[in-house]
Amino acid sequence: MKIAAMPFMGHLEELRNRLIKSLIAVGLGTLVAFTFSDQLLALLAHPYEVAQPGESLVYFRPTEAFSLVMRISLFGGIVLASPVILYQLWRFIAPALSPREKKWAIPLTAVFALLFAAGIVTGFWALGRGLGFLLGFGGDALTPLIGAEAYFTFATRFLLAFGISFEFPVFIFAAAAIGAVSSRQLRHGRRWAVLIIVIFAAVITPSGDPLTLLLMAVPMYLLYEATILAIRAILKK
Repeated sequence: MKIAAMPFMGHLEELRNRLIKSLIAVGLGTLVAFTFSDQLLALLAHPYEVAQPGESLVYFRPTEAFSLVMRISLFGGIVLASPVILYQLWRFIAPALSPREKKWAIPLTAVFALLFAAGIVTGFWALGRGLGFLLGFGGDALTPLIGAEAYFTFATRFLLAFGISFEFPVFIFAAAAIGAVSSRQLRHGRRWAVLIIVIFAAVITPSGDPLTLLLMAVPMYLLYEATILAIRAILKK
C-alpha cells in the first residue's frame, strides 16, 4: 500500500511537534543539571585546578556566578537531552526513508549519541593537557589570572568541539550504506582524509594550539580507520 504524501503544512506541524518535544527534553535536562550544578562546576573546573595547582577561578561581576550556573546547566541539559533530540530528528525524517534506510536509522542514531558522549569524555581528558600547554607559555614572567566566565566558555566550547568532531564516522558509514562510497575508496583516500581531519581540527578547536589539534586529530583518524573496518565487516553481510 502506498502512503500518501504529507502536505507542506503537515510537515511544518510535524516539525513543530518534534521541536517542542526536544525543547521539553532540554528543559528537563537543564533542571537536572541545575540540581547538580555545584558538582558540574567542580567537574569542569578540575582540569584548571590540575593545570594550575593551588589557584582558583574568580569572577568579577555580582551577576556573573548566577549567569555561569545557568549557562552550565543549559550545557548539561543539552548533553543529557541529546539522545531525545536525535530520536525526534529520526522520527521527523523516518517517513521519507525507504525500508532499507529505516533499517539503519535506529542503530546509526544510537551510535551517533554514543560517539557524542565519547567525544565529550575525550575532550574532558584533553582539556587538562591543553590547558597545561597553553598556560605554560607565560613562564615565570606572566602569571595567569583566569576569570570564571572566560574559562567556562572556553571549556564548554572545547568539549562541544570534541563531541561534534566525533560524529563524522556516522556520516561516512551512512554514505557507504547508500552506496555513495566504498571501503576501498576510503582506504585509497587516506592521505586526503588526514589532510581534511587536520584542517577540520584546526578550525574547530577553540584554542588553535598544536597540542589540542593533535589530541583531536589522532582520535578522529583512528575513528576513520575503525569506520573502514566497520563498513567492510557490516555492510558485506
